[in-house]
Amino acid sequence: MSSTSRKSKWESDESDPESQHAVTKKHKSAKKTKARPQSARDSSPQPTVEPQEQARPKPIDETISAPISPVRRVVPPAPKPIAVSLHSCRHVDNYEKLNRIEEGAYGIVFRARDRKSGDIVALKKFKLDKEKNGFPVTSLREIRTLMLAKHPNIVNIREIVVGDKFDQIFMVMDFIDHDLKSLMEDMKNPFLQSEVKTIMIQLLSAVALMHDNWMIHRDLKTSNLLLNNRGQIKVADFGLARTYGSPLGNMTQLVVTLWYRAPELLLGAKEYSTAVDMWSIGCIFAELVRKEPLLPGRSEIEQLDKIFKLLGMPNDKIWPGFSDLPHAKNIAFVNQPYNNLRSKFLYLTEAGIDLMSKLLTYDPKKRISAEEALKHPYFAESPAPKDPAMFPTWPSKGSGEKRKTYLSPSAPQASHAGMEEDDALSGTLFGGTSESAGFQLRIA
Repeated sequence: MSSTSRKSKWESDESDPESQHAVTKKHKSAKKTKARPQSARDSSPQPTVEPQEQARPKPIDETISAPISPVRRVVPPAPKPIAVSLHSCRHVDNYEKLNRIEEGAYGIVFRARDRKSGDIVALKKFKLDKEKNGFPVTSLREIRTLMLAKHPNIVNIREIVVGDKFDQIFMVMDFIDHDLKSLMEDMKNPFLQSEVKTIMIQLLSAVALMHDNWMIHRDLKTSNLLLNNRGQIKVADFGLARTYGSPLGNMTQLVVTLWYRAPELLLGAKEYSTAVDMWSIGCIFAELVRKEPLLPGRSEIEQLDKIFKLLGMPNDKIWPGFSDLPHAKNIAFVNQPYNNLRSKFLYLTEAGIDLMSKLLTYDPKKRISAEEALKHPYFAESPAPKDPAMFPTWPSKGSGEKRKTYLSPSAPQASHAGMEEDDALSGTLFGGTSESAGFQLRIA
């Protein structure tokens, strides 16, 4: 008897006592019938019953002889089968390479066409030719972060494809027309304030999602911000991104491109948090307004010098614990106690200066968060943020035409080995090597 018919019989027993009595009599009658001699029912010889058949459980009609309990019995539904789909990565030959877009610290990016769908995509080849310890952890972090961080303003990863050799591994992403760095270099005038607000809102929204999910980008800069011809910003290049926890633990200080690197990293802080991304966003904000980098230092020493001259020399009063940082005692004191942001941005509103000051705050604990920045009055005052669909369009920088080369530092590469907690990576300010080696200057 099926579970469905069994349940309907139990439900009828609860609602009708007479029906319950009738079922009980039926069961008793069935037992009596079974107990009668074989000869009384059928004179044919009794077939031999195998022991296995005797051990088989009896039908429910033969085993239930007592009145059925009026308590309803719930038969749980059978679990649905889980469909598991496992398939190998597709071959890179499914894409036709059109042209090379750019080369970064951790990969080479091509423009390609999907041979099946015809979609234009960005094909990033990971640099694995010098790897001796298998697939690099930084590339795994980048793939994992992009798969988890789904947001309209974060570049979308489509799939991973492979070639015929171990070092031929590619990440397929949506193709975006421009990066902000090269776009601003070609623009005659900086972005309008309404356009700056739209870009900042999209950037802060993407970073807020990352920070809410315990992710730090650790290399935010204008060349890692892509812009399509519909006015949408896409955060890209997650080669230095990683998840973090509580407690934070030691992480390498050799992260973030020099011009966008927070002062706590430059001063050798053993622990840092999402505040390093917010400092980078402050530098990006200033660059969008000025159309040129805010702090283009050539070394860590010169970078600190430019920061101190712009924002004033920090101390333990405005930045508790400043003097205890590993490299603080090795810094020559700069007699400059004033914040000079206003003199740099004469046409920015007071609300805009306030937001920039909170992004470029020395103390990481007091630095504004992405969620708080999105609620800042700067975005509510006139002019209002421009609708992304109203942005102007520009010729695509990735379509294959000859591109200009611009002076810009690259991301730190020492972390590419995956030695996240190696103290050797943090001693680059006073001796050691980094991406700025050979440009050491002393503060006057």
